[in-house]
Amino acid sequence: MPTSQPFSILVVDDEPSNFEVIETLLSIEETALGETQAYQLHYVANGATAVESLELFQPDVILLDVMMPGMSGLEVCQRIKAMPQWRLLPIIMVTSLTDKADLARCFAAGADDFISKPVTGLELNARVRSMLRIRRQYQALANFNNRLEKTVQERTTQLQTMITQDGLTQLSSRAFLLQQIAEMLRAQCFSFAVVYLDCDQFKLVNSAFGHGVGNQLLLAIAGRLQQLLRPGDTLARVGEDEFCFLLHQIDSERALQPFIDQVLQSFVSSFEVDNCEIFMTACIGIALGNWAYQQAEEPLQDADTAMYKAKQRGKNVCQVFDRQMSVAMLKRLTLETDLQRALNHQEFVAYYQPIVNLHTEALCGFEALVRWQHPSRGLVSPNEFIPCMEETGLIVPLGIVVLHQACGQLLAWHQQGHTDLTMSVNLSVRQFASPTLLADIDQVLAETGLNPAYLKLEITESALLENAETAIGIMAQLRSRQIHISVDDFGTGYSSLSSLHRFPLCDLKIDRSFVSQMHESQRNFKIVSTIISLGDQLGLTVVAEGIETRQQLEHLLHLGCQLGQGYLFNQPLSANIVEIDCLNRRL
Repeated sequence: MPTSQPFSILVVDDEPSNFEVIETLLSIEETALGETQAYQLHYVANGATAVESLELFQPDVILLDVMMPGMSGLEVCQRIKAMPQWRLLPIIMVTSLTDKADLARCFAAGADDFISKPVTGLELNARVRSMLRIRRQYQALANFNNRLEKTVQERTTQLQTMITQDGLTQLSSRAFLLQQIAEMLRAQCFSFAVVYLDCDQFKLVNSAFGHGVGNQLLLAIAGRLQQLLRPGDTLARVGEDEFCFLLHQIDSERALQPFIDQVLQSFVSSFEVDNCEIFMTACIGIALGNWAYQQAEEPLQDADTAMYKAKQRGKNVCQVFDRQMSVAMLKRLTLETDLQRALNHQEFVAYYQPIVNLHTEALCGFEALVRWQHPSRGLVSPNEFIPCMEETGLIVPLGIVVLHQACGQLLAWHQQGHTDLTMSVNLSVRQFASPTLLADIDQVLAETGLNPAYLKLEITESALLENAETAIGIMAQLRSRQIHISVDDFGTGYSSLSSLHRFPLCDLKIDRSFVSQMHESQRNFKIVSTIISLGDQLGLTVVAEGIETRQQLEHLLHLGCQLGQGYLFNQPLSANIVEIDCLNRRL
């Protein structure tokens, strides 16, 4: 067992001559075996001194005489083994006792081994070497445990830092912010404000410049916001582009206003990031502390809700939370859940509003309009659920459901002999922008077997103008399938007239807001007249929506409008009622 450091051996015996014997035997035996291992031997004459000298000698093994005056070897062994720092120190009892009961008492006292007197060099060296091996193993294990404990402590510190600190900005984390709020609530301290800030359209920065620039912008924003911190307040990053202040000693919205003005003012100047000048705005939601809060998540959630409400109002807006927002949010979440369930349970049905030839009032087609057949509420108006479907993206699968029903129904009416009828189906802005739009339409046509020449897809002006080049490409694909394309609610777009000729259109549908007020406003009458004239010049069929009175019909006939729909002729009807009230009369 060669090592650079000699092992320390402590010999405890009331007879000095016994130490001399041990020292000689170890020296002779090591020389006879050709070992290079050196022992550093120490000697004490009694047990009390042995216990007191442990720190001084730092022994690796103890040779302890059993029979000593005063404190016996057994008592010395017990005391040493009772000390935590010496609990694993090997002790060899040196005894002339041979009775098994005496040896058992040695082991019961904590001894690791024993050697009988008279001591022989071969046995002594073997016992010592064995105990030193054990000692070295104990030390290696202790060192390993120490390293492991240090590693665990370091990792725990790192994990704690990760939990309480945002990795990018080094601001406090959401978890740390919640801890701070929880401590205030436990202390019954309700004089605080949670100020939740969300950057407007931050995703555009990531899309335009990449996430690297986006991260640099977040660092720049964090730096500005940190300058507004008061002593004792907390600023945390709680989302990708969301930050949150926890402000102490705020009793009212009025007391908070100067701080909010500072936050909004900090976004007035542009941010210089990667040689780019970027202007940002932010919306703010505020929750003021009150006694009703029980959990730390509650004021944070309320501030988030207020921020969401602020974003609905526009950019650079601040909103203080009130309870009605929570009720509205719950109602909205409930509606979203119900709509998803309704899609899964096929509760949406198509109703059909007749489109007629204004000159003859003969039926020439239908517009498919969605209705929600709620299991307990009955028929639900689209005004209640379409905006939510648009925002959540559910409008895309819903649009396919309506298209499928409408195409299948029109094919059934064609098979009944009404082969001249067309079907108009609305495409929402989201649906028109869907990457699977053409594939979805192809699948519906393949499954229903409808001749696409009798299908009209209605697209709003905003969908066309959002990305004109892309829209033209999609519309060209639709026209190649013989599908007709109409512009729905025409006249409400801001650049329609100048760009209309670029799109491969078939129909223009005059928005009902112009039709309904033709008799009240000379301006609306001129708008309708202009749209009809424009349609004639471009070779497009013009359809008027929302016709409710004979006077409106007469105005449209006078202007030369060809087709129309509205309550004057019929409201949207179920397929069964259409067959009874409309189709049977044609035959």
